Amino acid sequence: MQSRKRALVAAATSAALAIGGLTALVAGVGTAQAETAAAKPAAAAATASSGGVKIAYYDQWSIYGNAFYPKNLDTEGIAGKLDILNYSFENIDPVNLTCFEATKASDSTNESNPNAGDGAGDAFADYQKSFGADISVNGTADTWNQPLVGNFNQLKQLKAKYPKLKIVASIGGWTYSKYFSDAAATDASRKKLVSSCIDMFIKGNLPVQGGFGGTGAAAGIFDGFDLDWEYPGSPNGHTGNHYSPNDKANFTKLAAEFRTELDAYGAANGGRKMLLTAALPSGQDKIATVETDKLGQYLDYANIMTYDMHGAWDATGPTNNQDPTYQSPNDPSNPIAPGSAKYSTDEAIKAWTTGDPAYGIPGGFPASKITMGYPLYYRGWSGVQAGSNHGLYQPATGAAQARGISQVAGTAYYKELSGIVDNASTTFWDSASQSNYFYNGNEFWTGLGAQGIQAKADYAHCHGLGGSMMYSLLDLDPAATLFNKIVTATNGSASSCSNPTTPPTTPPTTPPTTPTTTPPTTPPTTPPTTPPGGTCTLPSWSASAVYVGGNQVSWKGHNWNAKWWTTNEEPGTTGEWGVWQDLGAC
Repeated sequence: MQSRKRALVAAATSAALAIGGLTALVAGVGTAQAETAAAKPAAAAATASSGGVKIAYYDQWSIYGNAFYPKNLDTEGIAGKLDILNYSFENIDPVNLTCFEATKASDSTNESNPNAGDGAGDAFADYQKSFGADISVNGTADTWNQPLVGNFNQLKQLKAKYPKLKIVASIGGWTYSKYFSDAAATDASRKKLVSSCIDMFIKGNLPVQGGFGGTGAAAGIFDGFDLDWEYPGSPNGHTGNHYSPNDKANFTKLAAEFRTELDAYGAANGGRKMLLTAALPSGQDKIATVETDKLGQYLDYANIMTYDMHGAWDATGPTNNQDPTYQSPNDPSNPIAPGSAKYSTDEAIKAWTTGDPAYGIPGGFPASKITMGYPLYYRGWSGVQAGSNHGLYQPATGAAQARGISQVAGTAYYKELSGIVDNASTTFWDSASQSNYFYNGNEFWTGLGAQGIQAKADYAHCHGLGGSMMYSLLDLDPAATLFNKIVTATNGSASSCSNPTTPPTTPPTTPPTTPTTTPPTTPPTTPPTTPPGGTCTLPSWSASAVYVGGNQVSWKGHNWNAKWWTTNEEPGTTGEWGVWQDLGAC
């Protein structure tokens, strides 16, 4: 997701737009500079947690060449297993700096075009495309006089069938992040953007286009927003993106404004919980441009994009793993300047949570709000010789050939590679980086396998992360093979919490950098101090203690169960999406 793009092509006989393809860019982690590498020890929780939230992205353009409709989320057993569905992506108007709807193609096939996403959008897919009974979630065909059709109406039907599913609108992405810096620059511009997004997507006041839309037409569909700014204060986003040294503080202020206005809307509408999440980078060069110690107080979840660390944008290699769990001593890539770290999930999570002085990253982001990123697609090279390790870290002649659906050289969906990634003879395991890779004698592919999924889930459980995030559902096969493996691993727990290269250490018990006096993101409902019907017998919650999944405490007259690893997170202050499950009064 860190390097992705849309290619919109106008259909000859209708207003439909066809969109497809992921970019083959190193956008998510940036270009590394040569320095001496030095492995860093990883801190692991003493005891594994279990379970976690499941988040996945559904792309706006899935309905075109992929014919992957919201109905598939039902028939393929996906919707009932998800907690949050991110609908991606909406854009920021270049003139008004507001949320908007338009039917205009982006020039995402031309990476050098600095104006690729200006004014682009797909209102047709959002709320103007009619769905027949055969592809409708509830089996009913749209009619000409409905105010709302398209994906939005299908999402509405999906929520009716799965009332526990939360859906958020994802703003930005690779092609649509150009104007985030401008919109976040001042208090007035932040308020203007946020109020416009709430008006359009939460209140559902869609502009009337093509005979559809109108006041309240899309009300009740979206439960919040996902901010996908790629990237604050960084020149390594899409060509032409606006950025400023002030982005670092302004991103936090933008999140604060979203949090304030979403909470106010929720409070005015029956205490409805409104979500705010963000897709955030995994390279220290980009993490350093975010206030890791302040942003967490406003977000429900941070979807860390722990993938796209390597790919065929380096056309001649050497080949490498796109989502290594740990930094391998055999990795020939250059460290991320100015420090010595190389790209890995472990390095990224440590930077967010405990910091990295070499990059000026203070850390302080709550681990319990971080979701582990899983790519549902693969990166590949061709012309790769076997070498000493089945193609890993070997030179290549170019990007792997484009497949029929994804149509992007060097990138392929799981469903396009099942003959390779499901074949034991072409599947390999790198024990040092804890990653699967795939090699057939010519093509080398990097991405998820069963062992890699379990390794990432184990890491999440052992480090008290909040759950899992998957990008993107359209990449799946009809059996949703990767999705189901990720869900199973997320719902489980780690068998052990040892780092493959360093011994485990007990996590720090000191409070995070964010002050405990920060107001909770959801107004707490304080249970009575004197419990009715009895006395609490469970140990009282302690701000300095470390808890893991299954630990139970008492606090303010109620018993509480920890759903995953946590410390300094007061029971009753983080709402239904927090770590603490209310077991009722003592």
